[in-house]
Amino acid sequence: EGCQIINYRTDEAMKWLLLVGISAQQQRVVGAMQLYSVDRNVSQPIEGHAAAFVPFTVEGNKNPSNIFAFSVRNQTGGKLHIIEVGAPAEGNSNFTKKTVDVFFPAEAPNDFPVAMQASKEHGLLYMITKYGYIHLYDIESGTCIYMNRISGDTIFVTAPHEASNGIVGVNRKGQVLSVSIDEDNIVSYITNQLKNPELALKISVRCNLAGAEELFVRRFNMLFGQGQYSEAAKVAASAPKGILRTPQTIQRFQQCPSQPGQASPLLQYFSILLETSQLNKAESLELARPVLQQGRNQLLEKWLVEGKLECSEELGDLIKAHDSTLALSVYLRANIPQKVIICFAETNQFQKIVLYAKKVNYTPDYIFLLRNVMRGNVENGASFAGMLVQDDPPLADIESITNVFMEQNLIPQCTSFLLDALKHNKPEEGHLQTRLLEMNLMSAPQVADAILGNQMFTHYDRAHIAQLCEQAQLLQRALEHYTDIFDIKRAIVHTHLLKPEWLVEYFGSLSVDDSLECLKAMLTANLRQNLQICVQVAGKYHEQLGTTKLIELFESFKSFEGLFYFLGSIVNFSQEAEVHFRYIQAACKTGQIKEVERICRESSCYDPERVKNFLKEAKLADQLPLIIVCDRFNFVHDLVMYLYKNNLQKYIEIYVQKVNPSRLPAVVGGLLDVDCAEDIVKNLILTVRGQFSTDELVEEVEKRNRLKLLMPWLEGRVHEGVNEPATHNALAKIYIDSNNNPERFLRENQFYDSEVIGKYCEKRDPHLACVSYERGGCDMELIRVCNANSLFKYAARHLVRKRDQALWEHVLNPENTFRRPLIDQVVQTALSETQDADDVSTTVRAFMAADLPNELIELLEKIVLENSVFSDHRNLQNLLILTAVKADPTRVMEYITRLDNYDAPDIANIAITNQLFEEAFAIFKKFDVNTSAVQVLIEHVKNLDRAYEFAERCNDPTVWSELARAQLSSGAVKEAIDSYIKADDPSAYLDVIEAARANDGYEDMVRYLQMARKKAREAIIETELVFAYAKVNRLADLEEFISSPNIAQIQQVGDRCYDEGLYEPARILYNNVSNYARLASTLVHLEEYQAAVDGARKANSTKTWKEVCFACVEAGEFRMAQMCGLHIVVHADELEELINFYQSRGFFQELIQLLEAALGLERAHMGMFTELAIPYSALIPLLT
Repeated sequence: EGCQIINYRTDEAMKWLLLVGISAQQQRVVGAMQLYSVDRNVSQPIEGHAAAFVPFTVEGNKNPSNIFAFSVRNQTGGKLHIIEVGAPAEGNSNFTKKTVDVFFPAEAPNDFPVAMQASKEHGLLYMITKYGYIHLYDIESGTCIYMNRISGDTIFVTAPHEASNGIVGVNRKGQVLSVSIDEDNIVSYITNQLKNPELALKISVRCNLAGAEELFVRRFNMLFGQGQYSEAAKVAASAPKGILRTPQTIQRFQQCPSQPGQASPLLQYFSILLETSQLNKAESLELARPVLQQGRNQLLEKWLVEGKLECSEELGDLIKAHDSTLALSVYLRANIPQKVIICFAETNQFQKIVLYAKKVNYTPDYIFLLRNVMRGNVENGASFAGMLVQDDPPLADIESITNVFMEQNLIPQCTSFLLDALKHNKPEEGHLQTRLLEMNLMSAPQVADAILGNQMFTHYDRAHIAQLCEQAQLLQRALEHYTDIFDIKRAIVHTHLLKPEWLVEYFGSLSVDDSLECLKAMLTANLRQNLQICVQVAGKYHEQLGTTKLIELFESFKSFEGLFYFLGSIVNFSQEAEVHFRYIQAACKTGQIKEVERICRESSCYDPERVKNFLKEAKLADQLPLIIVCDRFNFVHDLVMYLYKNNLQKYIEIYVQKVNPSRLPAVVGGLLDVDCAEDIVKNLILTVRGQFSTDELVEEVEKRNRLKLLMPWLEGRVHEGVNEPATHNALAKIYIDSNNNPERFLRENQFYDSEVIGKYCEKRDPHLACVSYERGGCDMELIRVCNANSLFKYAARHLVRKRDQALWEHVLNPENTFRRPLIDQVVQTALSETQDADDVSTTVRAFMAADLPNELIELLEKIVLENSVFSDHRNLQNLLILTAVKADPTRVMEYITRLDNYDAPDIANIAITNQLFEEAFAIFKKFDVNTSAVQVLIEHVKNLDRAYEFAERCNDPTVWSELARAQLSSGAVKEAIDSYIKADDPSAYLDVIEAARANDGYEDMVRYLQMARKKAREAIIETELVFAYAKVNRLADLEEFISSPNIAQIQQVGDRCYDEGLYEPARILYNNVSNYARLASTLVHLEEYQAAVDGARKANSTKTWKEVCFACVEAGEFRMAQMCGLHIVVHADELEELINFYQSRGFFQELIQLLEAALGLERAHMGMFTELAIPYSALIPLLT
């Protein structure tokens, strides 16, 4: 508490924390520190000014101790404490605490430590004092090595300086100071100046510093001479710069005799060196010899791992005779590349050779190495060779490596190597590719075949390799490499030595001419053997080679079998007519009749005429292919003629019974054309049980005027229950032509086609045509026939019964020249006959849609005004009136009067829309819709007098309300208020109030608001009623109203009265709400000054007092003014305004009286005296 924090320190592990502060006490600076242990969570206060943590390794300890050093200066003097904090590390001895005096010069009695830094490399402490002194201490002994002043100003901050292993600091002038020891001279300084050789030796050993060589040599010789070899060895091991670690020292230890039961002095020397440091080259060699002789190679390996031996080529050579692997480790550490590579090769670590050579950037003679490896182990050599070519570029020449393999005739291994080495297929390696293939073609053709099959290489000598392949009977590979057609033809005819699949693919790489030449050569060499493969080639490449040329090729060898198989492979995909025709020819010549049938049935590409003629000429035993062609391509007539003339009638029966029964009509037509007997035709028809078109059969027979021939067959089908329209159509035609009661048939039969029969009857009997069309719903055809034959009555009846709006739209089209006679028949005949309301409504809608108002009126008058079942129909009455509204408004009033069952409101609104206001008024009046009626008079007729008369007559409150709104809108406020009162309607009170204000009609407003107040308790109604009382000066009513319960805004009304000068009503209202300030103002305006003063007294407001005071002054009521002024002058900020008001009007004497009276008040202030002095001074000249 009360300290200034100047520093904060921690050890390297941040397990110990230190806070440093200073404070002024008893005319000196006292230092206080707090040391905190993180692990133990405890702290300890310490008196001190500066401190530091440093790791320090005590002689004999393996691990550093955590040293805490701090310095303090108190009344008794300065002290430096060096202690170890925390528990010692395992295996360490305790650090001995050091406490030494700190010297402060006499000229600096108030000096004290301000900073401390430690150098762990040198084991020294730097302490800085406030006056700029530096103290240098040895940590182990606490000895002060150096002290001097380095700055005349306080150094307020310091820090370690790693570059010099010293410290840096900044003083108050901003100077940066760097302090470090002189490593070359500190040892001699301690020896000569401090006369402390023991400390000099320790620092020299600890920091490996020169300057104490003579001391070490003298000490070593002394110990050695005394026979203390172990101590002498320690001195030699700890001597700086290795001054005693020389071959001569080793020789001296070697020459020393061994003591019984003890290790030799030389081994003792080496043991101490191994414990403290690394052996140099000579020491390593001398130690390795006896160890190797004893066979304790594991010790050497252990020392190498621990870095205790200096590796060299000589050491490796020494070890190699005993252990190659251990020697390799030495060579690696000594960086002897050539020896390392030899060891790798001897230990079969070939991969490491390449990696190591790259790592150390060394290029050995790889070919020489490879030959040596090959002599020992071929497999290892092959593996090593592969490693040499993994990089790009390869580590050794590929051809040279190949020569190494071939020197020992290692063709398989060489092949494997070259396959890997040449895998990138580079052009410059073409000769090696050729060599690889050549050696295998001559010794292992199967391997060469596999290599060529993988297509790894493309830069070898193809012509040379092709000849070698042919010699090795590898004809496939030879063909792949040959480019000359003569070579190809020579090899390709040996198809038994080639794979058919490959050979077919091979033809894809040849030109068209070469392919044809090869095929010709193959057929010439052995037709039977090579035919199948030639067919496969032709089938696959027919598009490239040309189908025509291939056909000619097979025909040149008269190989119809080959032609059949070739075309059979492409006919299913080809669209060429020639291919299909040739295939049919080949199939016929090879006896493949089933295939002929299939192609004739399935193909759509051949020329049917050509095929038909060919099949006729072929005279096949089976005529089914010809039947198929004629059936597919509609050559039925020709087929029947051919078969009938060649006495092949059984094929006609087969054709219509089994092949295609649907062709029966065409066959019958053909038979009739060749004058075949009717019995044969009838029997043929009766025997066919398949599906065929009766329409087509009837058409074929009808074209030849032989329709009656079918009558027995048709009637039989009808008796069988056949409902097919074609059958019944044919019977209907026969009955019509024979006049066999046709109308009955047409009306009763349900299965004939009305359109067909109607068309058939148009020229023969229009009436029958209408019957047929009506039965089948063929409306357009029926209308056409009726128009053409003036059958308007029939058409009108059909239209009314049909109820089809689209059909009505068609016949009522203005472009229809037959519209007028058709409408006449609809009005006069069709509607008069119907009793169905839907017929009438549909007809009416049709007339409306056609925009025929006059015709519609005519129609509706016929239905509604004349006595009929539809006279009271509401919709028809509505429609009649509406149509008249649009077409003939002069008739509307008549219809309104005569008719009673129409929708009055809707009709009236439509009349209004069409400017028929009187008609609309008549409708509303007739049906007692008074509100709407008066709205018509007000809004459309715009006659308020008639509206007033109508309102008096019906005396309906809603009517009076409508009239009142109209009167109010027209400015007749008094009349509107009268109407509202009669209607007893307060709903429009806002509009009435606004209108009455605008017209100053407050008397009428009072009447209206009195009525409204009875209906609705609204604040605005009562507020406006109060104001209206004030405006008409009905003060008694006003006082009575406000004294009774109400919700009026009295304050608001009072303000309005005050603003409009109605001071008497305002007085009553302000008095009611106790607003004395406004009441005082109002009384001033009423010149009731005494009452105003009383009101101001109740308000007790400075503003009110000023207002009343000024008014009294203006009125000459100075006594009243003085009474008010006494309440103003006590406020100093209001005094000036009051005085100015009096003075501006010349009332000096009255002002003096006022101020003199105010001096006796309890709240009198200095301003009153000052302001009174001013008028006094102004009046003195007047008084003298």
